[in-house]
Amino acid sequence: MSRKKGARSGIFFGAASGVITTIGLIAGLHAGTSSTSTVLGGILVIAVADSMSDALGMHLAEESKPGATHHQVWAATVSTFVTKLIFALSFAIPLLLLPLNAAVIASISWGMVVIVLLSIYIARARNVRSLPIIAEHLGIAVLVVVLSHLIGDWISRVFTG
Repeated sequence: MSRKKGARSGIFFGAASGVITTIGLIAGLHAGTSSTSTVLGGILVIAVADSMSDALGMHLAEESKPGATHHQVWAATVSTFVTKLIFALSFAIPLLLLPLNAAVIASISWGMVVIVLLSIYIARARNVRSLPIIAEHLGIAVLVVVLSHLIGDWISRVFTG
């Protein structure tokens, strides 16, 4: 695996993880608290802590590959961290500019757009039809949002109701 492939793995993993983790967090915290500061704080924590966690996970996964070089491992590690950090932080922008409900809708919409774009790129790189890949990836993203929202609702009812 070349350094470029290591970086590409980190970029795709970081982008997908940054989107899915953050939209799930936004949906859950919004449903559970309806608090802009809580949702924004959650995004900032995810941006730092989960980006570092995923980067370490990518580092270990790449190191476990026979024949992986030091440069390949670090290319994947750094690209995972930077990409996830940037994507996670991008979800703070709507919260800083819009009322909470509109920001949540804008954030989830932004996340779905990113998932569609990543899916199209993957389909083209693999020379396969885009629609099944888009549907699969959007289905997973929607499931994360719905389950996170339901968990947030449940937490709100059980612990604050």
